Amino acid sequence: MAKCTGIVTKSTGSWYEVRTAEGLVYSARLRGKFKKYDLKVTNPIAVGDVVDIDISSPETDTGIITDIHARKNYIIRKSVHKSSYGHLIAANIDQSALVVTLAWPRTSLGFIDRFLVSCEAFRIPAVLIFNKYDLYDEQMKLEIAHLRNIYESLGYRCIETSVTEKQGLEALKEILNKRITLLSGHSGVGKSSILNMLVPELNLRVADISGFAEKGVHTTTFAEMYSIGPDTFVIDTPGIKELGIFEIGEEELSHYFPEMRALLGQCKYHNCRHINEPACAVKEKLQNQQIAESRYMSYLSMIENEDNRK
Repeated sequence: MAKCTGIVTKSTGSWYEVRTAEGLVYSARLRGKFKKYDLKVTNPIAVGDVVDIDISSPETDTGIITDIHARKNYIIRKSVHKSSYGHLIAANIDQSALVVTLAWPRTSLGFIDRFLVSCEAFRIPAVLIFNKYDLYDEQMKLEIAHLRNIYESLGYRCIETSVTEKQGLEALKEILNKRITLLSGHSGVGKSSILNMLVPELNLRVADISGFAEKGVHTTTFAEMYSIGPDTFVIDTPGIKELGIFEIGEEELSHYFPEMRALLGQCKYHNCRHINEPACAVKEKLQNQQIAESRYMSYLSMIENEDNRK
């Protein structure tokens, strides 16, 4: 039985598409129970994982996954169905890009901040893509300018895009070039449309927003990695409705807010939770408007373990 190593480029839940360095593609599955890394997850393998496979049938291009290589990083969220389990979104990425919209459907600031915290946990660079810019009125554009000011001051690159106007196309190409990028966001924010703008021949299916609830209609069913240029890959994922923080304890949460991390050691108490303790450096910066109130409210919601659908 032949053996080979490749990267998982598509996950359908039970079968995985694995591409080797030579460009060969195999459909592979796990045999029986597979447990590694002591992670309590609903999916042991994510797109981006490097795996070893035994080729069971070269004629039909199928195989069995026998091992998962050590991950340099991963993005994980709390499982929607098993609260004590996580769900891997992607592994071994160079950066993440969150597609957000101010309407049709609106992306909450809490959702944005939870995503950024998940990236910070593995020091994964993050980009915010404000999509559907052509649909915004002047008030919405002022809101985007305000949000850009907040997030760019924290080191997150922000760009505005419009698929219909091809706005932001060159900036997107430059950001994605020669990297493996996770593309994420709610259903309906335009992830597939953005990929179609970048690589028209992909011809990914898109759907209109539900008029009843202004919620996105799922068009991406499974996570999949696409090659969009030389050494340039994008992992498109199904729309995320909720993004529960996983594997991050309350005592370390503030470390993943850059503006709070910069104040480490400046509070009166070393175990300050930045809620109602005296002489708290974070609360002082908040009162002086040097920390955005929206960011601090996101921090409190994560401390309280609230969901972020509002």
